[in-house]
Amino acid sequence: MIILQTQGVTKSFGIDVILTDIDMVIQSTDRIGLVGVNGAGKSTLLKIIAAKILPDSGEINIAKDTKIGYLAQDSGLETERSIWEEMRSVFIHLIEQEKYIRSLEDQMATLSYQENNKEYEKLMNEYSKVTEQFKDNGGYSYEAKIRSILHGLGFGDFDLHNQPIYTLSGGQKTRLAMAKLLLEEPNLLILDEPTNYLDVESLRWLEGYLKSYSGAILLVSHDRYFLDTLVNVIYEIEKTKATRYVGNYSQYIKQKAANIEIMLKKYDKQQIEIKKLEDFIQKNIARASTTRRAQSRRKMLEKMELIDRPTSNRTVSFAFETDFQSGNIVLTVKDLAMGFDDKSLFQNVSFMVKKQERIALIGPNGIGKSTLFKLIRKKFQPKHGTIEFGSKVKVGYYDQEQEDLHLEKRIIDEVWDDYPELTEKEIRTILGNFLFIGDDVFKKIKDLSGGEKARVSLAKLMLKRANFLLLDEPTNHLDIYSREVLENALIDYPGTILFISHDRYFLNRIATRIIELNATGIINYLGNYDYYLEKKAEQEEASDNSLSLEDKKRKEQLNKERERKKSQRQLRRKIESLEQEIDKIEKNVAEIESELLQPEVYLDHQLSYSKNEELNQLKSRLELLLVEWEETQIKLED
Repeated sequence: MIILQTQGVTKSFGIDVILTDIDMVIQSTDRIGLVGVNGAGKSTLLKIIAAKILPDSGEINIAKDTKIGYLAQDSGLETERSIWEEMRSVFIHLIEQEKYIRSLEDQMATLSYQENNKEYEKLMNEYSKVTEQFKDNGGYSYEAKIRSILHGLGFGDFDLHNQPIYTLSGGQKTRLAMAKLLLEEPNLLILDEPTNYLDVESLRWLEGYLKSYSGAILLVSHDRYFLDTLVNVIYEIEKTKATRYVGNYSQYIKQKAANIEIMLKKYDKQQIEIKKLEDFIQKNIARASTTRRAQSRRKMLEKMELIDRPTSNRTVSFAFETDFQSGNIVLTVKDLAMGFDDKSLFQNVSFMVKKQERIALIGPNGIGKSTLFKLIRKKFQPKHGTIEFGSKVKVGYYDQEQEDLHLEKRIIDEVWDDYPELTEKEIRTILGNFLFIGDDVFKKIKDLSGGEKARVSLAKLMLKRANFLLLDEPTNHLDIYSREVLENALIDYPGTILFISHDRYFLNRIATRIIELNATGIINYLGNYDYYLEKKAEQEEASDNSLSLEDKKRKEQLNKERERKKSQRQLRRKIESLEQEIDKIEKNVAEIESELLQPEVYLDHQLSYSKNEELNQLKSRLELLLVEWEETQIKLED
């Protein structure tokens, strides 16, 4: 079923045409990836579809009752509410419905003797209907859903009820905005760079969650591993147009390469035909006997629909080189421990980096990966341990936050001031390779996008000609095509690399060793990311298999104990709910029994009959509740 369709959508900003005649179809279960170079118009198209901005022309047709949810880049929550309060606000309709249920219970418990039996039956019917709706709408499970999503996105250890959102970092606020959107469960989920600020574990959780998501998904991501795992359709925005490809990212790359080859053959064939026509016209136009044929060929040539020569998107172009080689041992880290105030980040960290290794440092957000880099760069002093460089090591550092850039400087000055020995022509040539053309080089750093700042930092890093690169999230802010150029440059690089990255595609291509950082030390894996996943799975299986009989029993007992405690909590909550309802009915029974002793009631046979019928119904309900309470109590005791 088609839930959304764009027809002829066009958008310009001033004289810059961003999108032209965009046609897109979204089915109810599609998983669509939107790709293209930075500035191609991907985010603009998402905003148009989400009705955040209007197109200049074209239509957006949305199926009836389709709910659209949109997460923009860096769109963090801003509120003084706690994490729990903000997430619960998604289910305000259930919370209000629960209040209504409680009010119905109060009304039934306090019915005065003047009210007749029909009024009570009406309340009971309403109560039955509303409680069934409450159950069907997830009234008894939404809190568990909140906890599950928050845990998956890395908030498992947070004080959910007391942590105000305004005290969190920008990345944490963005993750919470995503959590809230997932809880809302729109029919069409629109995500702009959802993998930013997620560690590897959270990424894996998000992939699993989105795979089983009941609605359609439209997303922009530069995470190729994520696109390969999740999407089944790719739309590429190129030169203001959109092209549809069926399949994941890897399949799109193959299809696009095949399409370019086909178009090149068509272009070459047409060029040969054009050359033949032009030669015939030139030779025969002046001859009386052949001029008509030449004129006919000229008309044919004029009517011909010319094929543009297919070209790839223009991307950055660079290579990393070194002035000299380092010694065989590049870096030695021994017994390192670090923390701030009374909080420990990690301890017992020891490892050695050898020449020409490509080592990835991974671990959950907040474990201290960037802090370890700052320790290596002598920005911090460790609480314990030593860091020593080998001989002839020249370090180049890439900072994901680009804090080393000077915001008030122009691009050309930012680079030239560090390398004054180069000529202006050489600087401009280098910047041209990083897509800063003409007057672009005079833009101030503070006015650049994240991707443009990243390219300036890479240009400076390339010029340093270091033999040891420390790279902190080097693919952040880069589009897919620039990431591939960076990967190729690093693969050809003759030096040594130690890097932090959450880009699993990048990890797979670059890493020859993975160091997993945790609070108590490190674990080494001699391979890329796929190897790391394979070994982790093997270790987990081997750990289970290698357990002694006693350990297996202990582990099984622990699992049983967790399940037992979970069941205990559920049973206690059920008992509390039953006791509350029993208490209300007992009070109501006592009130009616008291009323039946009043002369104005027992002398009125109709009223007395009505009260006795009501009393019998309540006692029957009470008896059932008491049996259920007793059975639940026995289960709890067992």
